[in-house]
Parts: sequence; C-alpha cells; structure tokens
Amino acid sequence: MTEQQVLAVFQQSGALLEGHFLLTSGLHSNRYVQCALVLQHPDIATRLGAELAGRFAGIPVDLVVGPALGGVLVAQEVARALGVRALFTERDQGRMTLRRGFAIQPGERALVVEDVVTTGGSTREVMAVVEDAGARVVGVGSLIDRHAGSLEFEAPYHGLLRLEIATYQPESCPLCQSGSSPVKPGSRKK
Repeated sequence: MTEQQVLAVFQQSGALLEGHFLLTSGLHSNRYVQCALVLQHPDIATRLGAELAGRFAGIPVDLVVGPALGGVLVAQEVARALGVRALFTERDQGRMTLRRGFAIQPGERALVVEDVVTTGGSTREVMAVVEDAGARVVGVGSLIDRHAGSLEFEAPYHGLLRLEIATYQPESCPLCQSGSSPVKPGSRKK
C-alpha cells in the first residue's frame, strides 16, 4: 500500500478528527488520529497488519509486542502476518509491564508496534520491557508516524503513513489561548 492508499483508508473510516485534543504525551493538537475507527474493521486491520509486517521482510522475528490499548490489535495483526505470537504490555501503577501470564524469553527477537507514534514515549517503554526480559528489539513500527522532528529508535523504524500534525506544549497552545479546552479521545485518561 502506498501512503496515499493508507491515508484514504483512514479518511474513509472517519479516523482523522479535527478539534482540540490532549495527547497521551501531554501535548495538545488540533488533529487526532483515532485508529480504533479503522481497526474496528477486521479485513482492514488484517491488511494494514500485513503491510506493516512486510516493511520488516528479511528480519527474523519471534514475537510482536504492542502497548495496550492502541497497540493490541496492531500487534495481533502484524504477528498474524509474520506467523509469530502477539503480546501486549499494560500499565501497572504507572509502569509499563507484561501481565496476564505473558512471558518473553531471553534471546527472543521482538518487533514492537503500535497504532500512532508521536513522541515515541510509549514505544520506548515497551522496548524497555522487552529488553529487561533479555530479548532484543529488532524493529519498531506503527500505522501512523506523526512525530515532529527527528525520532531515533535503536532499531529500524517504519510507519505506514507519515502525517505532519502540529503539536503544542499546554502552556503555549494557541487553542487554549483562544479559550478552547482539550478533550482526551485516546485510551489512556491519565
């Protein structure tokens, strides 16, 4: 799929929202990508997962790991395409961790994926969980790459669609200054 085709899928699903949003990173934005509106369609989720998996062709992968909640379906579909298992991390008392009996073995090769990368904070937290288990992150992927500036991971990174979306620190947000209040449409409310 080309970036234009991926963009068309998100537009047709009504997943590109306009307004005043509080992002998981704490930043504010006038646009938000609600990947759940795309991923609710299993055929599309499967197609996007296969496309993202294809970006890592030739890299041996033992498992795919994504953060709850946004990365769960992405990890599942990428893992399906690669024929490996899918795990997800969750926050426990504010710290990203494996729960539900999931285990990562030392030496395993993990692909870390999620729906949207903005600052890379959640992605790095998942990477730390993988590395703390003695495994190796061999790649990082996302459906949407909306980071501003340069974003470096210690493994190859691929996003299906790069979106240039402005973000603002809360104290200098022009939307706040105009009297608007941000809404938090994502999965993490704190």
